[in-house]
Amino acid sequence: MSRLEITLSVILTLSVIINIGIGYYTRLLIINLINVSEELNDLEIMAKSFSSHLKSVYELETFYGDDTLKSLLDHSISFDEQMKTFEFIINLTEEEQETDDDYTNESEDEANAQNE
Repeated sequence: MSRLEITLSVILTLSVIINIGIGYYTRLLIINLINVSEELNDLEIMAKSFSSHLKSVYELETFYGDDTLKSLLDHSISFDEQMKTFEFIINLTEEEQETDDDYTNESEDEANAQNE
């Protein structure tokens, strides 16, 4: 082997190792992004639930017009609006779930058609 062949072999080996490392790192980042998306989705659901519960308590005759509850309600509404800025990340997993649900529904329809 000539010196050029050895150099090219070393460069090729390093390139393959680096590309595998980048691929693995990218996979880890995507997994983390999906986990964050799922957690943000759960947080959004909890925030909406809290806002609606607080609104129902505020509308009770006993608490209607209470300034403290009114400011808490306003704060929960602004928090819910702030959560909408994360909608792009939250929708990452929702689209994936819809695709999985569509596939499951199609499989069930095919199974039902075969049984008939």
